[in-house]
Amino acid sequence: MQLRFDNRVALVTGAAQGIGRAIATALAQSGAKVHLADIDAEGVAATAKVIGAQAHVADLGSPEAAQKLIAEIVAASGKLDILVHAAGGVRGQVGRSIEEISESDWRVIFAANVDAAFFLAQAAAPVMKQAGYGRIVTISSGAGLRPSLTGIQAYSSAKHALVGLTKQLAWEFGPKGITVNSVAPGFVRSNPATERQWESYGPEGQKKLVEGIHTRRLGTPDDIANATLFFLSEQAGWITGQVLSVDGGRS
Repeated sequence: MQLRFDNRVALVTGAAQGIGRAIATALAQSGAKVHLADIDAEGVAATAKVIGAQAHVADLGSPEAAQKLIAEIVAASGKLDILVHAAGGVRGQVGRSIEEISESDWRVIFAANVDAAFFLAQAAAPVMKQAGYGRIVTISSGAGLRPSLTGIQAYSSAKHALVGLTKQLAWEFGPKGITVNSVAPGFVRSNPATERQWESYGPEGQKKLVEGIHTRRLGTPDDIANATLFFLSEQAGWITGQVLSVDGGRS
């Protein structure tokens, strides 16, 4: 089965590095015209240069920013067929007790992981509905399906919310020809934050983590990109509202 995206216009957020970059690269290699968005100006520009995409620097935690980005893409490319929200992350909030989490700590996690997904879907909806076609994939997490690590209260809550948003949007958008699904990665060493997290486990913790995975290996950004591209494909046109755990069997 060959997945092609010729004549499709895609937006991938969180594309400066890691999973977002891998998804954007795979889409570009499969024929899509790709737009990238990230708050990391240098990183997103580097990705765009390598894969021949158009970079946008944006903090998408507000409806105004999301509307502006979608308008820019439609003005440049005439449409938007594909939306992948891969931005997010723990923002350094790992291994902290609930007593340590301030209101701003809580809200910054939701802004990155949930608010942006909602505002982007809100901005993209009229474009996709008018076209009668759309593919939306959110990158959630195993932490959004079950308790996992200690000290990620805000992140786990946000990813659970993202999964709920994905399922609700699938119900609302389905009659308009738009599918909405989520990929829930296991542990992937995809960026400096996950590298620091990996190092913090130490040799014994690392060994225990890997031994808890059926395939006895960590995932890669390409593993996540491959699953995402299936959800985005024509072949997945009758699949919506689903959450696919890509975690080597750990779940």
